[in-house]
Amino acid sequence: MGWLKSLFGGRDRTAALPLYDAVIARARQPHWYLDGAVPDTLDGRFDMVAAVLAMVQLRLEQEPEAGAAPSAMLTERFVDDMDAQVRQIGFGDMVVGKHVGRMMGMLGGRLGAYREGIATDTLDAALVRNLYRGEAPAPEAVAHVRRGLLALHAALSETPIDAMMEGRLP
Repeated sequence: MGWLKSLFGGRDRTAALPLYDAVIARARQPHWYLDGAVPDTLDGRFDMVAAVLAMVQLRLEQEPEAGAAPSAMLTERFVDDMDAQVRQIGFGDMVVGKHVGRMMGMLGGRLGAYREGIATDTLDAALVRNLYRGEAPAPEAVAHVRRGLLALHAALSETPIDAMMEGRLP
């Protein structure tokens, strides 16, 4: 099994599990789907996980040296989870990699869109395009999600990376 450790730089692949579990728990909170009108579908749940995960990744970017390894480990957890989810849905080995790769691309696109949306005060447009897949719900729903994600983003800025790795999200 030593070759497996060298493949992942000797990192403990479970180290980011508490943080990833906290991201999933935050993304599954009912208010996103009720007050925020995020579709309670497989795609909607993926999109909400990606939105919360993006806020966490943006926080880790704030400290490039301290955040690089946690960011990589968190991304590895995401890949592991998406691989398992795609297999559970019933996709065969031949197409799992393609689907997971597409999900990684979607996560990267959302991370860029949310980063820019926060920086330029255009987060609503990024949310409609990515979270709601282009079909805008009522303005109050978008505002609910925007407020929640911006509050998370702000609170994470004050949260030490060590606390985040322990699964303690604000």
